[in-house]
Amino acid sequence: MEELNMETTVTDHSLSTNQKWTIASTSAGFALENMDVMFLSFALSSIIADLHLSGAQAGLISSITNLGMLAGGILFGLIADKFGRVRTFTYTVFIFALATGAIYFTKNIYFLYIMRFIAGIGAGGEYGVGITLIAESFDHKKIGKMTSIAAIGGQIGAIFAAVMASIIIPKLGWQALFLLGLIPVALTYFIRRHLSESPEFIASKAVPAESKVKISIGSLFRTPKLAFQTSALMFMVFVQIAGYFGLMNWLPSIMQQKLGLSVSGSSIWMIATIIGMIIGMMTFGHILDFFGPRRAFGIFLIASALSVFSINLVYNEISLLIAGAILGFFSNGMFGGYGAVISRLYPTEIRSTANNVIVNVGRAIGGFSSVAIGFLMDFYNLVVVMGFLSVLYLLSFIVMLSIGNLKGLSIRNK
Repeated sequence: MEELNMETTVTDHSLSTNQKWTIASTSAGFALENMDVMFLSFALSSIIADLHLSGAQAGLISSITNLGMLAGGILFGLIADKFGRVRTFTYTVFIFALATGAIYFTKNIYFLYIMRFIAGIGAGGEYGVGITLIAESFDHKKIGKMTSIAAIGGQIGAIFAAVMASIIIPKLGWQALFLLGLIPVALTYFIRRHLSESPEFIASKAVPAESKVKISIGSLFRTPKLAFQTSALMFMVFVQIAGYFGLMNWLPSIMQQKLGLSVSGSSIWMIATIIGMIIGMMTFGHILDFFGPRRAFGIFLIASALSVFSINLVYNEISLLIAGAILGFFSNGMFGGYGAVISRLYPTEIRSTANNVIVNVGRAIGGFSSVAIGFLMDFYNLVVVMGFLSVLYLLSFIVMLSIGNLKGLSIRNK
């Protein structure tokens, strides 16, 4: 299997046509998925006012979306491993695109809940399938870099969402913003026309059934060692998501109070943080490919713990911008690396299932970090809140070191 994969991928600096379409399609898919998620953030205040929602009703929108992502991740991970990555990827994109566009017709909160759950199903299924496509289309020594490029697409989607929200909501209303969610429908045409299944996946289908790993969630936990590895990776993703949502949702308002910033001032901080994230993702991908996951995650997790706590030292707008860029660089630079590592640790037969289940369980739990930080803010000061996040990163570092199969796993040498 290893020899087949290495022979059918391009080993020099050039990329095959299928590789180019793979990275372009997955990057675009992640960009449009994150655009969809961010639409809700930018439109939330308008939705609350228009539908007369309570805080609990509004908060439930995100929770329902996360539950949809978990359901979609499990469902489409299994489908992709059984029937193929390319077809499944197009199905997931199509589902979240149509459900997002349908939000335009929202008249009450219950319709919105249903559409967000369906959109979550598509978005949750898309991540693991897209990452698996990359993992099976490129040399193992390039996986970290390529998954990071795809993850950068998500940040571009967030920037696009911010720009479109500022233009469309004041003129056409929040419902019109979600019509942009139909854009990915066009992407499915190009995916089906230009992408093909990887030789690695095709070869795995030819293996006799008795020799294959069973395609099921249970296969991720079939031995105590494997169950620990799967659970440990879920915890690491949980910390990744908890840090991202906690910081992006709460830190701007915290800094507004601490430094007396305006909304525009906090927006500049978010832009600096996103730029830091993009640079961090590219840097992490190169480190991961060259030194392997233990060193890459070790450096970034420890640096994340330090940079999060250093927010307490911020005293003016300039120091905030610098701290935000550094924090974004380390805390979210790791995101693309999880898919690269999961793809190397689990066999072809259950690779999409592993990516989708591990990431979406971590995402579903980590999404509640905003609630936890809000609780801490009610009773404690900024030092305690940032200390809490720092401890999470340090715990993730310890858990990472305990994953035995990461030892000696240098993607560059595989």
